[in-house]
Amino acid sequence: MKKGRPGGNPDLKKYQFTTTREYPLTKKVTLRIDEPTSNALKAGKLPDWSEIARQAIEKALAEVEEKNIKSA
Repeated sequence: MKKGRPGGNPDLKKYQFTTTREYPLTKKVTLRIDEPTSNALKAGKLPDWSEIARQAIEKALAEVEEKNIKSA
């Protein structure tokens, strides 16, 4: 049994996910955390926690790059 509309959706571009980021988020990273932290995140105590984590990693990488440039 076939699924979906024959020929696909002609208006696919209209409904596609878009982003305003310079680079799309295509890679995954696994992070191990303790149970209380996991429960707090699941309870919604830190809204948009994944974006906060991304920004913290980018900031740390920028600091490392800056130190490498200064020490060179």
